[in-house]
Amino acid sequence: MKITADWILCKPLSIVFDLLETEGYQVFVVGGAVRNAVMGLGVSDIDLSTDATPDQVTNVFKMAGLKTIPTGADHGTVTVVVGAMSFEITTFRTDVETFGRKARVAFTDDLVQDAMRRDFTMNALYAKGDGTLVDPLGGLDDAKSRYVRFIENPGKRIQEDYLRILRFFRFNAVYSTPEAGIDAEGLAAIAQNLDGLHQVAHERIGAEMRKLLAAPDPSVSIAAMEHTGVLAYVLPGAQCGATSRLVYFEQEHLVHPEPIRRLVALGGVNDAEDLRLSRKEKRRLLLLKSSLENMMPASELGYRLGSEVGLDVLLLRAALFEQPIGRGQKTALKKGSAAVFPIKPVDLMPEYEGPDLGDRLAELEQHWIDTGFALSKQDLI
Repeated sequence: MKITADWILCKPLSIVFDLLETEGYQVFVVGGAVRNAVMGLGVSDIDLSTDATPDQVTNVFKMAGLKTIPTGADHGTVTVVVGAMSFEITTFRTDVETFGRKARVAFTDDLVQDAMRRDFTMNALYAKGDGTLVDPLGGLDDAKSRYVRFIENPGKRIQEDYLRILRFFRFNAVYSTPEAGIDAEGLAAIAQNLDGLHQVAHERIGAEMRKLLAAPDPSVSIAAMEHTGVLAYVLPGAQCGATSRLVYFEQEHLVHPEPIRRLVALGGVNDAEDLRLSRKEKRRLLLLKSSLENMMPASELGYRLGSEVGLDVLLLRAALFEQPIGRGQKTALKKGSAAVFPIKPVDLMPEYEGPDLGDRLAELEQHWIDTGFALSKQDLI
């Protein structure tokens, strides 16, 4: 089988292959780019794997006048810049010893050993410069059927790197289909290795959860996380129940997936800290949570929060409180977002000043909102 994606024929990549192969080295595109090409998905990064050592890779490209960056030379990775593109080229490696999140590796010239240290079969796919696929571990069928499967022994793969627990659920959310299902052997191994999650930094957990929650429909993966105990570990207090309903309403109203909106639906008790959210993400999370609590009508949501955030609140109400969104609510939301309060502080001065001015402005604004934004400046004064 050959990959027919356009990127396999791009000139910078051809230069990389030509330079290394001319010197007698093996080189392959590996991992995500090959997997996505098999699945017919887009590719953002092109990573390569070779039997050349980092020093040999560096020498080849320096002799050709190309820039190299020792991105992680100790671990086998050199970044090569060719024109407007850059490629990470990593020497074939094998694990000598693993420590749950870190590993001591050795370089090898054996592609099969390199494949064996990866996580899922669909990630152990390689492609030559002409697109010919190399499948040392039988990952092609899994990629075609979108079945996420650990390489050989799931428990051993997890114990090599406990972050793979979360990657398993994220890959299922992003790449799998309901027809493919979730690998039962993988789920059993995860349930037996939950304690290892304490070795994973909250920042890494947060990064994986963001990617998972950005998937078109993560509800099956989240339910599986709850079933195995992973959800309670990474987000104490969270429950999966509202997620599928939220996804349904998002799709009904043609709203794109958004991780923080979905995080609110999960309902973790300390989600901002557990996932190490940024300040911007925390503000959005708190805004959505507080807006859920006050139950203001759609028109006021639109006025105070804007149509985008207002719709987020309506979607969450639909999912959490079973309040389906009517056409009238969306119209009111849009009307509120376009409304402009006609009174300015100067209009009430000098009769009102200081705190009294603020109180009177708020009172008039609420009256204006409650009457459907219909009152003019003169009416209000």
